[in-house]
Amino acid sequence: MALALAGDIDPATGLASCANIPCLTGTPLVADLTAALGRPVVVGNDAACFVLAEATVGAARGQDTVFGIILGTGVGGGLVVDGRLVPGAGEWGHGPVVKQVAGDPSVTLARLPCGCGQAGCVDTIGGARGLERLHHALHGVRLDSQALTAAWHAGDRDATRTMDIYVDLVADPLAVVVNAVGAGLVPVGGGLSSDAALVSALDQAVRTRILRRTRGPLLVPTALGGAAGMLGAAILGVRWLERNR
Repeated sequence: MALALAGDIDPATGLASCANIPCLTGTPLVADLTAALGRPVVVGNDAACFVLAEATVGAARGQDTVFGIILGTGVGGGLVVDGRLVPGAGEWGHGPVVKQVAGDPSVTLARLPCGCGQAGCVDTIGGARGLERLHHALHGVRLDSQALTAAWHAGDRDATRTMDIYVDLVADPLAVVVNAVGAGLVPVGGGLSSDAALVSALDQAVRTRILRRTRGPLLVPTALGGAAGMLGAAILGVRWLERNR
């Protein structure tokens, strides 16, 4: 059995670490599931599974180096090189890297606490919940991400201001990762990836920040949709079986 998990399994201890599912943190998840189901269980990070699927049969098929990102409830990522996942790589959502001064005209923002125990992580502002928190911090109004992006498309001034600052905050750390790993393509998954204008805005912002120049888009929406994580987990499972026959 193969699963995509919104978290990681420590290869040394077998213990789970899930910033957004704290009840699983510190548990021997794979061992528990294996015992309960009576069969081998393979668990992969959900974002890593997403990237593996997109690199194998999706939007980034044929690319040598693929860094994929999830902009869903939170933020995740994974790295595939020559068709294989790089273990432990791609988790760009955590680490105190979000700048505190952003936008034009600029605004100073507090670094928000993250479920991982740090503050100022991309995960605190990069996903749908983070976008909602950002809008509330800027304007004192609570809107869900769908209403916020709809207002942006309708030309609402406050929503446009929020989206401009969001793109500025997310593009900076993403450009650093793209520079570091040399990704040929960055598939984007998660709920926010369904907004083509948002993906395009992030793509343009990232491409102005990286050293090399690309002829076409660098960030592209998922080709596999919501099935990408499951497909990636299935690929992990098949590869595990091939190694353990």
